[in-house]
Amino acid sequence: MNVLILGAGQLARMMSLASKPLNITVRAYDVGSKTVVDPLNSAISYGDLNAGIEFADTITAEFEHISHDVLAQCEASGKLKPSSQAIKTGGDRRLEKALLTKANAANAKHQIIESKADFDQALQTLTLPLILKSALEGYDGKGQWRLKDLSQADDIWADIEAFFQGSKSSVKQAVIAEQMVPFDREVSLVGMRDVNGNTKVYPLTENHHTDGVLTISVALNDNEALQAQAQQIFDSIANALGYVGVLAIEFFQVGDQLLVNEIAPRVHNSGHWTQQGADTCQFENHIRAVCGLPLGSGELVRPTAMINILGEDSVPNAILDVPSVSLHWYGKTKRAGRKMGHINLSAATNQALFARLEKVAMLLPEQAFSDIQQYARSLAANT
Repeated sequence: MNVLILGAGQLARMMSLASKPLNITVRAYDVGSKTVVDPLNSAISYGDLNAGIEFADTITAEFEHISHDVLAQCEASGKLKPSSQAIKTGGDRRLEKALLTKANAANAKHQIIESKADFDQALQTLTLPLILKSALEGYDGKGQWRLKDLSQADDIWADIEAFFQGSKSSVKQAVIAEQMVPFDREVSLVGMRDVNGNTKVYPLTENHHTDGVLTISVALNDNEALQAQAQQIFDSIANALGYVGVLAIEFFQVGDQLLVNEIAPRVHNSGHWTQQGADTCQFENHIRAVCGLPLGSGELVRPTAMINILGEDSVPNAILDVPSVSLHWYGKTKRAGRKMGHINLSAATNQALFARLEKVAMLLPEQAFSDIQQYARSLAANT
């Protein structure tokens, strides 16, 4: 079986690696060069998108910011999974909010802003502080503004207006104004739905961010009630989309309630831990789902954490002396803030995992991994 992935980054790379034991051949469409390449060696080219569509039995995507004409061409082939609408929904917060309403999934009070009049109305109807997120082209904390006081309003609107004017999107840009949620922690659920509508999910993952970018995810499987709530929301959203593949949902936990922050119609950074912590990793399960194969188990094999490597092209070899530590590089050129790789580490118990996480954090350069030690200690202290 042959699979074409739209996008040629690290997620396509990891899906390709997970596909090899299944005897599935994967190629990737590089949206920058508009050529089909080997996801493990981008120097190997296989022609244009038409050639990729002809090669593929199934077409899928590694990210949601794909031009609509490419999605339309792939959908017309009858091979695209998930659907172009599902992919577009992950890349446009207006569509995402409409989906959450349809799926009856609780989320922050919000308003769509496309003009100064919309902005002024949001200031009247929503309670400060607000977070304003671009409807398109926003990720990892980019395309966002925080409005804590009305004295900031004029400056923020001027910045948003300039953002609108500078947008390169072929679709009209907008901003979603949301009331900030006083949450207890950020968690995510990665799950999968097959072509017959069957679903499975991984355990909820606690996520820690630094400057708006995910730095650590920890899979603990420690709250059955929250897990059941998250799975119900996953099923509702996945079914509303008629989804096929792996889908991630990011939540704010407020007491005993989960509020949806955003969805990602693809394999997700917070699910990288599944490579060492689950029976079947998210990358293999996505390929299984879109190829019509049975889904693998999402059960936690052992407590596991993932550390993102951001803007660094090396880490001390000593971390590999720590038991059950795995290092994953993406083969990228070093650039500040860029996701270069990740570290997975596991243990038999939560307490042992936290101790290993702290030990690895002590070995990593403090400047590049500034708050990992503190976070590891806080996990241990709250156990």
